[in-house]
Amino acid sequence: MRIVEDAAGGRSAVPCVCRAQRRLHRTFVQARIPRRYEHCTLDSFEPSYAGGGNRSLSRALMAVRRFVADYPLETDGKGLLLTGSIGVGKTHLAVGMLQSLMQERGARGLFYDYRELLKQVQNSYNARVAATELEVLAPVFEAEVLVLDEIGASKPTDWVWDTVAHILNTRYNDKRTTIITTNYANLPPLGMTADTAGNNARSAVREETLGDRIGERMRSRLQEMCTAVEMTGQDFRQSVKRASFV
Repeated sequence: MRIVEDAAGGRSAVPCVCRAQRRLHRTFVQARIPRRYEHCTLDSFEPSYAGGGNRSLSRALMAVRRFVADYPLETDGKGLLLTGSIGVGKTHLAVGMLQSLMQERGARGLFYDYRELLKQVQNSYNARVAATELEVLAPVFEAEVLVLDEIGASKPTDWVWDTVAHILNTRYNDKRTTIITTNYANLPPLGMTADTAGNNARSAVREETLGDRIGERMRSRLQEMCTAVEMTGQDFRQSVKRASFV
């Protein structure tokens, strides 16, 4: 608290600005944003890093800024699904969005790498580990805004699908905002065709879709939970950071 005087000479105690700053700092620490991404803000996102304007990345940035401005009344519990190839800036935008929501909207957020979360849940089954599955997942269920980075990155199994379904369904039912990134195309599973041997061979080597990785049922649920934003472009790490290093 700090003491201030009004125009009439009266004195009163008001909260110091440092109090709000400490509260915001605690919120950022609790969000578990990895140190590698702490610098990622919407202002530092570069949609034209490959030279010239990239309409896809510029549109994505505009969509994210609009979402932050509309949160929480206009968004009504919906989130964003950021899709695109490796290195186009999906995680940067997701973290920048999370930081803006915490700083500008007072939201409480949480960041989780999809693979790390699944490993923590699996580890909770170890009898020597104190944490239970519910204790691991409770913060994920309850986070006002959750960033789930690189969904679909782990090998799809029945257990993975069940765990993803548990997380997404719980947050969907509670109308909590979920921001998701994925390297896989937002398409249903593309099973092997049985027309010809040539078609079978082409199907076998095709790129997997998000439906392949998390199941079509959960991919369909994501369409209800999130607005899809597709990002296309060159790999930033290959085209810019490698050149800078050289």
